[in-house]
Amino acid sequence: MPLLRTTLLRTEPAGTLHSLDELFALANAMEHEAATNYAELAEEMQRQGRPDLVAVFADLAAAEREHVDSVQRWSQSRCGKAPDPALVRWQAPETFDPETSAEIKASRLMTPYRALAMAVQNEERAFAFWSYLAAFAQDAEIKRAAEAMAREELGHVSTLRKERRRAYHREHGQKDADGLARAAPSRVDARRLELRLAAHLSDAERCLHGAEAARAHELLDETMEMADRAGSFGSFSGALERRDAEVIAEALADAYLDGAERSDDAERVQILQRLAERAILRLAWLRSLLAT
Repeated sequence: MPLLRTTLLRTEPAGTLHSLDELFALANAMEHEAATNYAELAEEMQRQGRPDLVAVFADLAAAEREHVDSVQRWSQSRCGKAPDPALVRWQAPETFDPETSAEIKASRLMTPYRALAMAVQNEERAFAFWSYLAAFAQDAEIKRAAEAMAREELGHVSTLRKERRRAYHREHGQKDADGLARAAPSRVDARRLELRLAAHLSDAERCLHGAEAARAHELLDETMEMADRAGSFGSFSGALERRDAEVIAEALADAYLDGAERSDDAERVQILQRLAERAILRLAWLRSLLAT
């Protein structure tokens, strides 16, 4: 796995994993911390009389507790025992942003959409963390397990992005969509946006070096394949072509997710789901490569 920059993380991991027992202990600690943090936010929103946000954070806490249970079952299956907290040798980099958490508690303008956006970023940080550990793992079994954890986090990202999109539509409604359509009448399809993203990646590759340039080249090849796969799917504002790589990549990921949810054609659903998975993974790597 190519080297992952840690721009999604505040600090690099303090070491490497030496055993599966240690991996499961660390994963268990991270998921438990996230569940605790979301539960605390739900309690704070309850005190503030914000039932909409209570529901969001209570659901997030419940989801994280399910992740804890999943890690514990995996540990039992692979190691024959539950994760041992004593095996956590060093503190994991923060994947739960304490500054944003403080803002949520203090702000009266917080909405479910903004809360879910924070949760998406938390899961993307967790993806970056496990990808980093996988990249530097010396043991093949630990590497595979860390990569599996990274894939799990991407699944969480996908789920949360869907919820975030629903929250946005609930908060802004059809009026927003109609206004955007009037403001930007020109439309482009997914293939054209993918090709525009490919041009951005080609430019980025020339500005990067070593492993990062290699990753940008891999993303470029992936994007060219996705352009062919997407074809004429979708109808996007032509203004998106003038946006940066991250905005385009995010719009495509959301569109593939939305298309898969709305379609009743099994083959089309499968194609769009695969495109969505690749687009979310690409977005996470883009944020690592291009963030400043």
